[in-house]
Amino acid sequence: MEVKIINKSHHQLPAYETIQSAGMDLRANLEESITLQPMQRCLVPTGLFMALPAGYEAQVRPRSGLAIKKGITVLNAPGTIDADYRGEVCVILINLSNEPFVINDGERIAQMVIAKYEQVNWSEVDVLDETERGAGGFGHTGK
Repeated sequence: MEVKIINKSHHQLPAYETIQSAGMDLRANLEESITLQPMQRCLVPTGLFMALPAGYEAQVRPRSGLAIKKGITVLNAPGTIDADYRGEVCVILINLSNEPFVINDGERIAQMVIAKYEQVNWSEVDVLDETERGAGGFGHTGK
């Protein structure tokens, strides 16, 4: 699939690191570093603008290495970039650790997965079909 992209950063375009990677790393595009204090959140620009085809979204997800090693995650994970959005791709990061974290220009801050989706047409009914699970949820299926 081909996606039109404008790269106003001075970094390489997002790319798949391995042949079976689902996500591409997004890099911070900063004029100066950002120090993210514990429990603080911020919006980090990437310098990327894109036009996804209709029926696709970009999902912005945390990088597992940043999450486990530094406690840094994407606050609204996964963040959705709609096909009709033409603004800059930015990432909402939060520091869940007890130590400040410095975000430097070019740092890999999140990953982006392009995914197909469908829109639904609601059909209002009075009763839903029965299933074995029924209304059980939040741990209902066991440990």
